[in-house]
Amino acid sequence: MSLYLLALGVFAMGTSEFMLAGLVPGIAAALDVSVAQAGYLTSAFAAGMVAGAPLMAALARTWRRRIALRTFLALFVVAHVVGGLATSFAVLLGTRAVAAVANAGFLAVALTVERRGRGIAVLLGGTTLACVAGIPGGALLDAAFGWRSAFWTVAVLCLPALIGVSRIADTPAGGGADLRGELRELRRLVDVLLLGALVNAATFGAFTYLAPVAGSAAPVVLAAFGAGCFAGITAAGRLADRWPGRIIAIGGSLLLVGWIVLALVPGALVGLVFTQGALSFAVGGTVITRILRLATGAPTMAGSYATAALNVGATAGPVLAGAANPFWVAAALVAAALATAAAGRSGRPAGRGRPSRSRRR
Repeated sequence: MSLYLLALGVFAMGTSEFMLAGLVPGIAAALDVSVAQAGYLTSAFAAGMVAGAPLMAALARTWRRRIALRTFLALFVVAHVVGGLATSFAVLLGTRAVAAVANAGFLAVALTVERRGRGIAVLLGGTTLACVAGIPGGALLDAAFGWRSAFWTVAVLCLPALIGVSRIADTPAGGGADLRGELRELRRLVDVLLLGALVNAATFGAFTYLAPVAGSAAPVVLAAFGAGCFAGITAAGRLADRWPGRIIAIGGSLLLVGWIVLALVPGALVGLVFTQGALSFAVGGTVITRILRLATGAPTMAGSYATAALNVGATAGPVLAGAANPFWVAAALVAAALATAAAGRSGRPAGRGRPSRSRRR
């Protein structure tokens, strides 16, 4: 039950992260900025996640899990209340960074609770459900009541999770592990962390601009992408522990082909968006599981490493995609990810933190 309560918090936070895709036009008009500038709200959130994940994980190591989770959730709620009241773009941008730091801390602690592929799939399932319900819901709230209502709705969604985390085991988040040793582990994970960053850059680079590209079909396209994300992370939860290499290689190759097709034939968006969402999160979820399994020397910081790496990609992706065709950018990033995965398999010394052969393929 505690895992599902954590997933509820992740759902609320994921809704906040992803709803910007449907709110960008409304925020741009209301705060008198360009659509490209409004898109930087996504990058600001991701940047806060990058900086906040390792910092908050290190800070919360000596806290009890309940206190840490409640603190981060409460900060997240306050940031959304203030963001919903903001009258300037600078203030809104600042609240996105604060909310991201709180989100990063919450997720880093939550990932110390469960490390298996299925457990991670439940947690990340909250994020993908946010794509299904949160993104179209945010767009509908914007149309009916204005973009501010979406921020306040997210704050309300956090309240049950804030109460529910009282069921989490009240143990120290750090578990007594040595922080310096965990930080040294980061050097051994560079290739797989880079892989995660590239995959997420491709996903967020394309995803951030789905609404402008889709036009009037945006609600349908965003909902289909979210449904695909949920299907992909669910499948990864069942398969990532056994065949991570196959999921990354085969799924990544199919993902690459899909982005190329969309770059050449934008009209295929409605037909392919579900598949692209599924492949993006199947590969991304598998990479997260891979990071946590390889980081045997970083039992409490591994989650923050994964969070930071994925959000490096989420920060860079929208910026890169905003400067060119987002689908070509996504294709290039996935191609780089596949090259990184191939280099990592050939260059990683045998036996150093790797799963057994029966689970590696």
